[in-house]
Parts: sequence; structure tokens; C-alpha cells
Amino acid sequence: MKKILLLSLLYAAYNTSPLFAQKKPNIIFILADDCGIGDIGAYGADNYKTPHIDKLANTGITFNHCYTAALCGPSRALILTGRYAFRTGASNQVSTGKMSPQVETMIPAVLKKAGYTSASIGKWGQLPLTPSAFGFDYTLVYKGSGIYWNTQVQGKQLMHNGTPLVVKDYEYIPDIMHHYAVDFISQNKSKPFFLYYSLSHLHGPILPTPDSKPGANNYTLYADNVAYMDKLVGKLMTALDSLQLSEKTLVIFTGDNGTAKFWADSSTINGKRIVGNKATMQEGGGLVPLIANWKTVTPKAKHRT
Repeated sequence: MKKILLLSLLYAAYNTSPLFAQKKPNIIFILADDCGIGDIGAYGADNYKTPHIDKLANTGITFNHCYTAALCGPSRALILTGRYAFRTGASNQVSTGKMSPQVETMIPAVLKKAGYTSASIGKWGQLPLTPSAFGFDYTLVYKGSGIYWNTQVQGKQLMHNGTPLVVKDYEYIPDIMHHYAVDFISQNKSKPFFLYYSLSHLHGPILPTPDSKPGANNYTLYADNVAYMDKLVGKLMTALDSLQLSEKTLVIFTGDNGTAKFWADSSTINGKRIVGNKATMQEGGGLVPLIANWKTVTPKAKHRT
């Protein structure tokens, strides 16, 4: 569903913008982990501030009814293949790992035929093999979910283009991911690229960020993680501006599924809790934020259902 939407946005832009009728736009797909609409200020979140993501919404298109699978594995399989679980068999976390490039085609393989270079930065959890097996040219990935520091077992090392990258003490993995994302963009600024940027935030365990104050409680730490996720989005947009790529790049921000159970009570909108949460078939399980921003192309502050 999301892939179909992404291609629809591109089609609409090509048919309304003479500039991009001749040049292929870059595509950055930012996928937040366990991020529901109650975590994003632009959707009316009561308890969390996301000024950088809100700016994307205020200068782009906000979709009010974007639904996906309620778990990260099936959701990511859906996003990257554009196919429902009843077609791929990726209906749960285990079956997602049985997918193969011999039977399923992911976005980078399609875009490669159109001349794009593709990168996968961040989480590759629940998905099989490696991103490169499915067509990605540049990779920096970790297995598992909610990986932030090397004090975590799966945070000891990342894999960069198939080679182990040791994470040093006090290095924040989301910052490392940002560095390599900008590196990829910088290396490919003169040709069309696709960046699948799969964030660590907001998946548990919820750990202190570099900006967290000593003695923070669980609620404060979750707010810190929301704020740091937003900060990284802002830094990425600043990098695009400095590389003069903002008008050449379609940026999508979305979530893989709704807010996790432990935080759903505080992720309210207008004082109300969304019914359900991650891993449920209720509203809070599959309703996620979706924002599309392409400077000079997408209309400002546009809401779509």
C-alpha cells in the first residue's frame, strides 16, 4: 500500500512539475520504528514535540488515514515489496524471514532499472539475508530492534557493505546511522538515489539518548527518544539543504506500526488514547503517520484522507 502511494506521488509530481519531468527525483524513505500518530506533533500529540517533522508536514502533505500491518516484520515486507502478506506469506515475524529475492522483488531492484542507486541504513530486523541480496547498493545495518548503544548484545557491531563495523564505547548508533546516510547522499548527489532510512527510534528498550539528563524516568526517556528522532530528521533535512538537494528530493516520513503497548497510554491526541496499540488489530495497531515533502512540488500544509 505504501509503495503504491509512493509511486503515485511520483507520478503526480512528474505530471505537474516541468522541472522534474526531465530529471528523476531522489527519494528518501524515513521509517520510524513503533511510531504511531500520537507520537507526532503534526497529528496533535499532547505530550511530545516534533518541530522538524512538523515542518515537513507544514510544507508538504500529511495523510490522515495511513494503515499498515501491526508488526514490524510484515509491515516492512509490505513496504519494500508493495505486496500484501497473503501474497508474500509474510504474515508474521517468522514467515517474513522466509522471503527470497528469487520470488519477491523489492523497491531497489525496480528503481535500479530506472538508473537509481539505493541504500539501506539502519534496521534490517525480521527480514531475511541482507539488503544487498534484494538490490541495495550501499548498506549499514543491524539485526534486531531497538539498538542504540554497544552495551546491547546486537549493538556491538554494525555491518557496513558486508563488512563488520565495531561500535565504540559512547558512540550512539542512531548518530552513526545518520553519518552514513549523509555519506551516501553526498557520494551520490549527482545522480538519482533511493535511501531507505530505517530508524532505531522509537522501539524499546527505551534507553537514554545523548541529550538525556541523569536520573530521567521512563516517561522522560520516551520523550527524549521522540525528541532525538525528530532531531535526526532535522539534521538530515539540513544536510539536504547544504548539498542543494532539497528541491530534487522527495522525503517520506512514516511508521512501521503503531505505538508500543507500554507507551500508548501517554501517546494521546486531544486528551484521548487511541484504541489499541502495536500488535493489535485495533486502530492503534496499524494507524501510522505518513508525511510527504518535496520542496516546490508538494502543496504546503495539505491534508489527505
